Amino acid sequence: MTAHKPRNTTLPGGVPKLSRSAVYKKRAMYKRAKVQVKPTVEAAPTHKTKQVQGEKNGGSRQVPLAKKPRFYPTEDSKNPLNNRRKVKPTKLRSTISPGSVLILLAGVHRGKRVVCLKQLPSGLLLVTGPYKINGVPLRRVDQAYVIATSTKVELPAMPESLTDALFKRKAKPTKNEKEMFVENTTEEPKISAEKIALQKEVDALVVPAVKKVDMLQSYLRSRFTLTKGQFPHEMKF
Repeated sequence: MTAHKPRNTTLPGGVPKLSRSAVYKKRAMYKRAKVQVKPTVEAAPTHKTKQVQGEKNGGSRQVPLAKKPRFYPTEDSKNPLNNRRKVKPTKLRSTISPGSVLILLAGVHRGKRVVCLKQLPSGLLLVTGPYKINGVPLRRVDQAYVIATSTKVELPAMPESLTDALFKRKAKPTKNEKEMFVENTTEEPKISAEKIALQKEVDALVVPAVKKVDMLQSYLRSRFTLTKGQFPHEMKF
């Protein structure tokens, strides 16, 4: 009795000769009925039995558990669809960690080098210049708009007040009809004293850590630029 020869063989390089659909057709899997046992689920009761007095009333009646409304809306209301999507935390790139020196690619401070402090619960990165060195304050940045370098700084423990709530803006007051035609004489909102004090506290922690690394202070002050013939994907940061 000869040994069974497999229908599919492996070509040099570990690639199978037949694809998955071709093997499915050769084995005639489409002719084999799939037996699937569905779990029995008892339907929830929609009516209840109520005893009725009187000889000619039948003795009992089936009464619905959920009472239908007496009136119907004039317009059809749209019911929201079931959303099974779960919010997953943003995965941090392996090249970014607290203390990494990053290069900003967008925003007012694009081209400047900053120090990453941590990743906030919103998924954004909390960075600073520090402000005392290159004028970049505490900012939130998406990791898609930064270039991670191999330079790192050993940072101490940061204040616990560095959260997303720090960057929440106050709602603007609504105007009535009379105020709509009046010139806006209010001054632009200034930076609160709380943010200024927090910036000084963070700078007092980050600046000494930056000074411990040779030439890092002047490296953070300089801007990142490209000249003709330079390609960022070919550079090692």
